[in-house]
Amino acid sequence: MPRVLIAEDSMTQAIQFQIMLEEAAYEVAHCINGAKALEAIDEIRPDVVLTDMDMPEMNGLELVSSLRFQYPSIPTILMTANGSDELAVRALEEGAAAYVPKARLDEMLLSTVEQVLGLTRADRDYSHLIDCLQHNTFDFLLPNNLALIDPLVDLMQQMLSGMSLCDTVERVRVGMALEHALANAMLHGNLELSRAQLAEETETGIEGLRSEVEDRQMQAPYCDRRVRFQATMSPEEATFVICDEGAGFDTSMVPRSGDERVLERDGGQGLLLMATFMTEMHFNDQGNQVTLVKRPRLSGRDR
Repeated sequence: MPRVLIAEDSMTQAIQFQIMLEEAAYEVAHCINGAKALEAIDEIRPDVVLTDMDMPEMNGLELVSSLRFQYPSIPTILMTANGSDELAVRALEEGAAAYVPKARLDEMLLSTVEQVLGLTRADRDYSHLIDCLQHNTFDFLLPNNLALIDPLVDLMQQMLSGMSLCDTVERVRVGMALEHALANAMLHGNLELSRAQLAEETETGIEGLRSEVEDRQMQAPYCDRRVRFQATMSPEEATFVICDEGAGFDTSMVPRSGDERVLERDGGQGLLLMATFMTEMHFNDQGNQVTLVKRPRLSGRDR
């Protein structure tokens, strides 16, 4: 059973989070602040830490930074209140694997915890063989099938881990960035579905009826489009190029790492995670191809 450690000074909210997680079959421990959580890590041995931002003695940002340095294999998810966008961006830069706005906890908490934990479980059966690998290149031509994203990202994580280019938390962060980039290419690029359409479909979906995604997967010209995924890796650098066959988008909205204003834009969270978790992010002029570069994290705020 996966173990979650919650650092939260509000007992009411901690109980709320604990109930949600335990109902989803997680084992949950709670500490009243970041300092207590850091002291309890060795005893509790959590798979993931879920932390509030504002706490006495040690706040969430300080906890993220300390965990990143002392326990690099344990990912951290930050919970932020309204108006904490700048702090959320700083926490991502310090090493948090994800963040969840408190206003959207009911809809995002479980899925975010599941996503982060899923990315920490990359199969390591090939780790000793990959240790011997010095360079590798992948070239995939993908249909618009979302079920292909998880195994592809898992494969990339295995390679990153085996080549010692990333530790566990950085591997999770790269996985998050790749998942967002691939989903964007399929859903928004090739299928030309807006975020509003996808949100409405999620809210109003009726079991047994075909979704808009499924419709477009079978309609021309959408069904004929493909996503090209290319990856080149060495122990010094990994480069991922993701190109769709859609019309592209206005690249002026692409954020720079540390720009919290992007969180206010439609779809800004995914772009921000890609920009923050990778060493470099570049789009072509058309906006239908993104190049993501990852180099080993050196120290402190270096990615």
